[in-house]
Amino acid sequence: MVKSGGLKFKVIEKGQPGVAGGGEKKFYAQIVNGGEATVDELVRDIEKFSALSEADIRGVIVALENVIQEKLAQSRIVRLEKIGSLYPSISSQGELDPKKVSSDSIRKVSVNYRPGIRILKALEEAGFSKQQ
Repeated sequence: MVKSGGLKFKVIEKGQPGVAGGGEKKFYAQIVNGGEATVDELVRDIEKFSALSEADIRGVIVALENVIQEKLAQSRIVRLEKIGSLYPSISSQGELDPKKVSSDSIRKVSVNYRPGIRILKALEEAGFSKQQ
């Protein structure tokens, strides 16, 4: 049940990466950020589909955030069923000797998200509108 005006996009010009002067430039579609959906907005929207109170919904969202942090810090994948999965990721510098790879080699810690099938389908079905 997606109620949407569609995904908005704009046209941008990009050059070839690594080519001096940009090489041959082409035009691409790029998503236009439609702003943020805050926890307050999510709570109001969830209230419409639930018998839970605003306080209950807010409490569940905060608790979910805390539990997700804990599970990711344990190197676990957090599967949120139809919402998708969150999983920890790291990138590190390369070492010539495997014995030299240590926690000091790690340069970045991040969280990856793999959306569920229903979320991907909702985006595919949202339609598109070109922003002028």
